[in-house]
Amino acid sequence: MTSATDLSTDLTPFPDHTQLPESNGTFVKNWQEHPQSILLTDSITPVLKQLHLDGQYCIGQDLGIYWRLTDPPEKGAEAPDWFYVPNVPPLLDGQTRRSYVLWREFIAPLIALEFVSGDGSEERDKTPWKGKFWIYEQVIHPAFYGIYEVKKASLEMYELIGGQYQLLTANERGHYPITRLGVELGIWQGIYQNVELPWLRWWDLQGNLLLTGDERAEQERQRADRLTAQLRSLGIEPEV
Repeated sequence: MTSATDLSTDLTPFPDHTQLPESNGTFVKNWQEHPQSILLTDSITPVLKQLHLDGQYCIGQDLGIYWRLTDPPEKGAEAPDWFYVPNVPPLLDGQTRRSYVLWREFIAPLIALEFVSGDGSEERDKTPWKGKFWIYEQVIHPAFYGIYEVKKASLEMYELIGGQYQLLTANERGHYPITRLGVELGIWQGIYQNVELPWLRWWDLQGNLLLTGDERAEQERQRADRLTAQLRSLGIEPEV
């Protein structure tokens, strides 16, 4: 069997994101993965823009994180359903990222999230060199790892402490604080993209839900409607 060490001596310099496969050819496992990722990204983007005034951060949605060289190459990658990496450029040499290559960029994700489609055993697999949990804990090193099960309306969060993942306890709101981002992560029962489900969402540290762009626009429309009604009740016709 060809080892990662053997391959690393054969392929010099190491390949970058343009030379590695961007997909292993499998289909998305459930419908919810795509809208769930969009919901997370949309609602936290204003926070990240404030944290990174220089725009140096990357969000991956079902994007491969290459952690070792294998044959075929895609076997050396894990693709979290959603992850965030601080202090890296959103583009590489002006190109959209096809993958995130650890041996090129070195910075680990701050948080990686997996959306369970089966029984959750894949996301909790600690088999050395193969199991998803083991690879995140021992190699990729996201500071926080979350396992979200929509069927159970549950979120299991781990924090990397002393090189091992420690299971976190939710706060009084049932959320998990990510203090470096100034946010909490938890389950929200509601309607998004015309479907009511227990969605994974962000709150600020005071427990206020972080809204999507559409929700913010609707909130502003309702505020404007209330103001118009108040003015008309006083006999004042608002300016158009």
